[in-house]
Amino acid sequence: MKTLVSLISFLAILLVALPGPLYKFGILELGTAFAALRFGVYAGIAALVLILIQIIFMRKNISWAGVAVCAVLALVAVGLPMSMMSKAKSVPPIHDISTDLTNPPKFVAIVALRADAPNPVEYAGEETAKQQREAYPELTTQKYSQSTDQLFDATESAVNSLGWELVNADKSLGIIEATETTAWFGFKDDVVVRIRTTGEESFLDVRSKSRVGKSDLGKNAERIHTLIDAINSQL
Repeated sequence: MKTLVSLISFLAILLVALPGPLYKFGILELGTAFAALRFGVYAGIAALVLILIQIIFMRKNISWAGVAVCAVLALVAVGLPMSMMSKAKSVPPIHDISTDLTNPPKFVAIVALRADAPNPVEYAGEETAKQQREAYPELTTQKYSQSTDQLFDATESAVNSLGWELVNADKSLGIIEATETTAWFGFKDDVVVRIRTTGEESFLDVRSKSRVGKSDLGKNAERIHTLIDAINSQL
């Protein structure tokens, strides 16, 4: 029983931990990676059941240290995917977020980089905008008293400080484009910042869009918040 519990616990954590890197390096398809996560949850639950049986019926022969390690591995294997599922249920199933829903900033240099992406470069449309208004009403055009040059420089510095890949910085157009690659699965999400002025105020809009996936688990909205905070800290 000890060996069986150990094997299933380690299998569970491997099924949860490895799909991300294996997809990132092109070894697994995304569907296969998600299927592995699901089986990791099943294996984790099985390990927890076996641990419970051990504790109830085989208490005298238990190695408590071994049981603790297996329990932690099983709990992580179950908890991590379940937390992702819980997050997915708490946010709308969208992946294209913008502070300007009437005239979202358009990608320029990034268009070529998204040529083979499942999610097209065009804005996702009014249904997405409606869901965003309900979920993230605070995401609106940002107004600044600084000049567009100051705001542009602060934005470029913010992008670099966040470790994103700077793709395009065109001050004449007031456009900055960047790509962030997520750590676990290596998903690439693209960001475009548009800076404009009326003469007295500068206006900044940010759009963040995933290249793959229907739901972004709220990541694009979080990314916009992170960028705006980073820009404000530079000013």
